[in-house]
Amino acid sequence: MTSPVLSLRRAIIDAASGDAELRALMGGSLRLYDEPPRGAEPVYALFGDVKAEDWSTDLDRGHAQSIDLVVWSEKGGARTALMVADRFFAILDDAPLTVEGHRLVNLRVTELTSARDKDSGLARVTLRLRAVTEVV
Repeated sequence: MTSPVLSLRRAIIDAASGDAELRALMGGSLRLYDEPPRGAEPVYALFGDVKAEDWSTDLDRGHAQSIDLVVWSEKGGARTALMVADRFFAILDDAPLTVEGHRLVNLRVTELTSARDKDSGLARVTLRLRAVTEVV
């Protein structure tokens, strides 16, 4: 069985990488990572916290996931981070993604929060997604 978390991440990358507006906002390429690359300058996004729970029925095996995308922007650049997060929202909310080994029942953006990191001074915008998938 293919991991629902890894399959959803791959589907998010595939959908986001095809969006020219998002790539332009991020400096010309999709900068979505598991961990920030050493020496990376913002703007970039990271896969943040994820929680996958059993969502099986008597007939089908499934999962409900909560997954965060965290957008980091330069000092004083909350506007840029919010624009990138807004573009992710437009691309992913209710998107019909192809999730390998699973059928995507739904994908919704459930929350958007913005904060400034105390240590670095960088703007941080977190987009929380909720996905329900069934194993195929």
